[in-house]
Amino acid sequence: MWNMIMGKIPTLPESLCIFLAFLVPYVTYKINQKLHQDMDPPWKQEEGKKESH
Repeated sequence: MWNMIMGKIPTLPESLCIFLAFLVPYVTYKINQKLHQDMDPPWKQEEGKKESH
């Protein structure tokens, strides 16, 4: 019984990979948003505001 339960709990490396599978795309998305917000030319920023309304 105990072996069955322990077999279903992820190991530390598996847990780390699960965490990184969420963290890496999320951080990439946030960095991309910040770069667009700060570096897009004015005409592009106005275009983005029109699309969001």
